Parts: sequence; C-alpha cells; structure tokens
Amino acid sequence: MIDENLYFLLPQPLIIEKENQLQEISQMSSHQTMKVGILGFGGLGQAATKVLAPKQEMTWVAAADLKGYAYCETGLNPQTAIATYGQQGSIGYLDPYGTLSNHSIKDLLETAKVDGYFLALPNLPNTFMADVARQFIASGWKGVLVDALKRTSAVEQLLQLQGDLQAAGITYMTGCGATPGLLTAAAAVAAQSYHEVHSVKITFGVGIANWEAYRATIREDIAHLPGFTVDKAKAMSDAEVEAFLDQTKGILTLENMEHADDIMLELAGICSRDRVTVGGVVDTRNPKKPLSTNVQITGRTFEGKISTHTFTLGDETSMAANVCGPAFGYLKAGLSLHRRGIHGLFTAAEIMPHFVR
Repeated sequence: MIDENLYFLLPQPLIIEKENQLQEISQMSSHQTMKVGILGFGGLGQAATKVLAPKQEMTWVAAADLKGYAYCETGLNPQTAIATYGQQGSIGYLDPYGTLSNHSIKDLLETAKVDGYFLALPNLPNTFMADVARQFIASGWKGVLVDALKRTSAVEQLLQLQGDLQAAGITYMTGCGATPGLLTAAAAVAAQSYHEVHSVKITFGVGIANWEAYRATIREDIAHLPGFTVDKAKAMSDAEVEAFLDQTKGILTLENMEHADDIMLELAGICSRDRVTVGGVVDTRNPKKPLSTNVQITGRTFEGKISTHTFTLGDETSMAANVCGPAFGYLKAGLSLHRRGIHGLFTAAEIMPHFVR
C-alpha cells in the first residue's frame, strides 16, 4: 500500500491508479497459475521441465520439437516426456498427449491454451528465432514469449519486428538466459554506481559431462570460433563435431564473441556496445566448470574514482539453472506486463525478472 504520509503529495487520480496496480499485481501473483509451453526439447528444453516441476505458479502444459508436439491442459510429466523423447526421438510419441507433425509449432498454437512460451530453440540458422516470432504473429496468438538468444544480429532482427509484436498483442522478452540475461541484468544494476561505465566484461565457464546432451548449444559455441560461421557449424554432422572436440580435448575457448549483451546494454543506455566484451571456456567432457562465471563492470563514480564491481555466479550452479531460471523469471515479468496491456519487445537489461515460486 502507498504510505499515508505521501498521500498529500500525490494527485488523487494517480493514487487510485497506483492502488489498482498494486491490487492487480497482488492478485496476479497469489491466485493465477501460468500455463507454460516449451518449444525445443533438447538438453535445454528438457532441463526447463525439471526447473518448472516444483513450481506452484507455473504449470508445464505444452512442448514441441521438430517431429511433433504434446499438450495436456492440466500439466505434462517431465520424467515420462524425457523418457519418451530419449527412446523415440520426439515428444510427439508421448501417449496419450502427443501428436506427430511436420508443422509442430503451427499445430500446437492452434490446439493449446498457453499463457507463455520459453523458446528453448537453437538459433541455427541465425534467422530462425525471428522466423519463429513471425509465425506467432501470423497465427493470431496473444501472450508472452521468452528466448535465450545469444547473437547480437539475432536480436537486431527481432528489433525490426517490434511494431508487429506490439500490434499482435505479444509481449516478447529477448536475451533472457545467463548471458545474455542474468549477467546483463547484473551489469545494468551494477552500473548505477557510476557516472560513466568504461567497460563490461563477461567471462563464463561451462562444464557438461556429455556434449550430445546440448548439441545445439555446442554448435552455436563452435560457430563463434575463428574459421567457423553459423551455417558451417549447423552443417556439421555429430561425427564431425565429435572429431573437432577430439582435436581440442573437449575444450572450447571463446573470445570476443558476438553476444547480444552489447546491444542490450546499449539500448538500456548503460554504455555503447563497443565497451562490452564476452568470452569464456566450455568443457564438453567434465561437469565441473573450468572457471567461475562472472561479470566485471568498471566505471567512474561522480567523485572521479575508478572502480570495478564483480558479480560471480556460484560454481555449483549449472548452465541449465542459470539459463532456465532467469528465463522463467522473465516469463513471469512478461505476464505481468501483458496483463496490463503492455506489448512489444523487451530485453533482460530493461525489465527485472520476477521470482517464480
């Protein structure tokens, strides 16, 4: 509630509006369960179902992969779905809720009642996520979309769709994983200490026991290496990826990546994109992180002091936890905006995520 001591400072219409908003948000968080869909059912999509399983405010009801989709309005079972996908190669085989389809996203949108989708999709080719967004716009669906996009150029494509998303009644949250996402948001908050931000340096460490559990993610990482492109990485067979990883002893060292943290911080007015750098090390054969993931924000305070804030993620948190957790936090924040009639494109550096209970 608004402090009674402040009432005499505020015009009556503003007081009423604020009280209504607070009541709406309170009702939203305590009474309404969000029905969530997941597009893409590889390693990230499967991890997302496990993140959602204990949540009370979100229910996983829908999923789609290349060959089919599944929908149950009261909720799907992660263990059964993951087992079915592992044994038969598509969630479309999930009995009795699955359907095989060559147009799984389109068919799911026509069938399911879903408040918001996490797009746990590989952005290979680089135009893929924008193409998926266009599919949602054309379908007439209204709701919240969240992605964990990596590349600056992919976010730039979505920016071109901003007006179309707004007109379609879609609230789209982009770059809402770990980086871009969690670390970008941390940089945006830490920047408040400074009069001027000189640099934002993001360094990540990822450890996974088996690269095949995150095939699309690893291919996207390979695409950032010298001598590779998105198209070249996408065209690599599993055997070719395996042979390449043998050459590197399973380690991928990434520097000066094309990461959307830069455009997101620029759009938020924190600093120009040329002051943002992203890199890291991925160990595809060991679940232990090769180094601690962190973001360093260096700037000058109003007193003229140069200082650096460092925000470090705990080594025990996995890539899946640091991507899926924030994604659903932003999905909840997006739902709050959507229910208030606020549509269009937003980034993780503009909106604070809401914790999903």
